[in-house]
Amino acid sequence: MVSNTPRQQPLGRPFANLFSANLSSSLGDGIARTAIPLLAVQITLDPLLISGIAALAMLPWLFFAIPAGILIDKVDRRMALAVASTVRTMLAVLLFVLTATGGLTIWWLYVVVFVYGMFETVYDGAIRAVVPSILPKAALPRGNSLIEAGEQVVQNFVAGPFTSLLFVFSALIPLGANAAVYALAAVLAFMLPQVASGRQFARAHAKTSDETVPWHRQFRDGYRFIMARPQLRTLWFISTADGLAFSMATASLVLFIVDRLGLPEALFGVFMLTGAVGSIAASLLTPRITARWGMGLTVACANLITAVSVAAIGVFPNLIVLTVGWIVVSAALTVWNVLIMSFRQSVIPGRLLGRVHGTWRTLLWGSMPVGSVLGGLLGRIDLALPFIVGGVISLFTALIWFRFFVSLPNPEDIDNGDEAALAAA
Repeated sequence: MVSNTPRQQPLGRPFANLFSANLSSSLGDGIARTAIPLLAVQITLDPLLISGIAALAMLPWLFFAIPAGILIDKVDRRMALAVASTVRTMLAVLLFVLTATGGLTIWWLYVVVFVYGMFETVYDGAIRAVVPSILPKAALPRGNSLIEAGEQVVQNFVAGPFTSLLFVFSALIPLGANAAVYALAAVLAFMLPQVASGRQFARAHAKTSDETVPWHRQFRDGYRFIMARPQLRTLWFISTADGLAFSMATASLVLFIVDRLGLPEALFGVFMLTGAVGSIAASLLTPRITARWGMGLTVACANLITAVSVAAIGVFPNLIVLTVGWIVVSAALTVWNVLIMSFRQSVIPGRLLGRVHGTWRTLLWGSMPVGSVLGGLLGRIDLALPFIVGGVISLFTALIWFRFFVSLPNPEDIDNGDEAALAAA
């Protein structure tokens, strides 16, 4: 049995600072993701123009995830967090001013969403790279679980409902709050301790450091690192296949729920909260389950449960199965996300976290729009079919590579060279 000692130790003030900064930023993310679509429908009812917002939100990950990773590995990561939050503060102020003066157009929304997405790649990569700088490997699952739970709570139970409610009175209230919480996140990022900068890893590996290598030659660093490690490479491809399958399954989720199952549109937001409940519960329970089962078996079971639940939603299309299935899917996906992130943070040397994370997200998130298109085509045949096909694909990968997942080591048992290098330095 794996020791549960890391769960009993406090995570420390640096993590509390980081957690608070991310909580504030996540509140801003939740406000923005709720407010921008609501602003869009006040400007136009053209489905094509509105769909452009979703497309532009994901597009930066294809073009900027790797450059953002290179930047994160070359600069003080506290500064990367602060700058990303500051730019998003300025975007929130711009949106507030344009709305207040009546100058907001769909094209301005496109600009805001795209630039926001550019700096989201910086913020997301930096926050994931800072965590292993301030926590020991054994505490990574707990730290990532708390971050995941905090994001779910503020985005789904605070930002979403309150933004929608405040829009009834004035759109300027949530837009002003959005600028304030991003500004707070920037201030808290500046207050992080020196260890959060990540510069100690570059200094420790000074003899093998790529600080003097031109940035344009570092685009392949993340790819080379992943491909040189069979375990990480296999996990990357499986994660991408599962991501494509899940995006395929959920491409027509709202139509499946409203048109096929007959749930009133007014209750769609309430239904989505069931997934948030599952995610929060899983975030809090993941460290305890991992301490008992070990990371490998937990990841293997979470992947299998996700696949079976997704397929069951399509095979048995009714509201009861959908509700239970969605809670289970959301919980299992959260367990997977927390533990796979912890595994990557343990395997990847600190000086390369940004680049490898950016490369990983480029393929994984870049495949999701493809899955959504395929799911939309299947949905034209039958709205339950995307769940069945996506679930079967995920089930295939879960069964074929079940033993591979079980073989994954716990984070504290992984040596990425950082400890020895830091000790020598």
